[in-house]
Amino acid sequence: MDEERLVIADLDFARVREERQTFDPAGHYSRPDVFAVEVDRRRRDAAHFRD
Repeated sequence: MDEERLVIADLDFARVREERQTFDPAGHYSRPDVFAVEVDRRRRDAAHFRD
């Protein structure tokens, strides 16, 4: 594709504003109601052997 092309689009700016409302720039990780991280710092054995 070594040729130049002209792209023309009609934009509905009301729709652009609507879609910006659904954009989450910080990601769902910043929402404590959706995502939670817990770290279990208890020491664990590397392996469990059964008899």
